[in-house]
Amino acid sequence: MADTTSTGTFSAEEKRAMRARAKELKAAADQASNAAANVEAIAKLPDDERELAERIRDMVVGAAPQLDPKTYYGFPAWAREGKVICFFKPKSKFKVRYSTFEFDTAASLDDGAVWATAFAVHNEMTDEDVAMLAALVTKAAG
Repeated sequence: MADTTSTGTFSAEEKRAMRARAKELKAAADQASNAAANVEAIAKLPDDERELAERIRDMVVGAAPQLDPKTYYGFPAWAREGKVICFFKPKSKFKVRYSTFEFDTAASLDDGAVWATAFAVHNEMTDEDVAMLAALVTKAAG
């Protein structure tokens, strides 16, 4: 570290270093808080949806471990550099027939002029269904 001046204040280099470290600590705290919120959002779901959300979470983490867990409008979600890539929308939130697994606009899924960004998901998904979604998550994560 650079020496402080005779007045006991920090040098410009030390101040920059302290600001950078504070930013790092805040980012780490935010990331931990976001991950906890993701876990909590899944834990609060009714049993059948929680099982499905846990399966989705395991698939996302396996396909793109570099994505950061967080929530998106209260839904379990996963992001890259703070931007949501994909999320699980439980049917109980809107009292609809099925849950969905969706990709947000930051997902790199562009394929010609038309591509799917949302999929109805059910507890009876096969391993092939999960593999198809995992391939899309890998692509979306960039």
